Amino acid sequence: MTPIFKICDRCKGTNVTSLKRKLKELDPTATIDIRCHNLCGIGRDKPFVIVGHIPVIADNETELLAKVADLIQTKKKALDCDDPGKLK
Repeated sequence: MTPIFKICDRCKGTNVTSLKRKLKELDPTATIDIRCHNLCGIGRDKPFVIVGHIPVIADNETELLAKVADLIQTKKKALDCDDPGKLK
């Protein structure tokens, strides 16, 4: 599974340069889509990343990256698991 990260280059709450570099560190194979994703209300004050189709929002970049890493781990576990009932 290669994640697709979507970040906005117009929102004031996101440092695109820093966030792009750190997302690539999380997963070097990831695709990063940089453009407006119409989350202007949120992006005005807080950094966000859309992972696949799931928006991840936090108060700062460090928190955001931790949430993105957790989401990636959860998705990988779901793909590796034969019995979805085992996931918690």
